[in-house]
Amino acid sequence: MSDADCVVVLVTVRDEAEGHALGRSAVDGRLAACCNLIGPIRSIYRWEGRIHDEAEWLVILKTTAAGFDRLRQRILELHSYETPEVIAVPVVAGSASYLRWVADSVDR
Repeated sequence: MSDADCVVVLVTVRDEAEGHALGRSAVDGRLAACCNLIGPIRSIYRWEGRIHDEAEWLVILKTTAAGFDRLRQRILELHSYETPEVIAVPVVAGSASYLRWVADSVDR
C-alpha cells in the first residue's frame, strides 16, 4: 500500500454518543481501521444565513481511498445533520507498518 492509498476522514457530530455510534459502526463494518473521538470542540460556522457557535465532537476515521465511498455512505445513513461534514484528507506520508494495518483492517 502506498501512502496515498490511505485517507483520514473528518466528521463533526452533535455529541459523543453520535460519534461513538458512527465510529463503532464504521470499525465493526470494516469501513475504517480505527476511529478517534475528540471533544467537545467549539465550532463556529455559517448555516442558513446565521452564524452558529456550538459545541460538537470531532470524529477522525482512518480508511483507504478505495473504501472511502462506502464509509461516506455509512456516515450519511447514520448522521443526524442535514448536511454533515465528511472530508477525506490523503495521507502523504506515514509509517509503512501502520498504513499496511489500515489496509488490512478495511474490506476492499
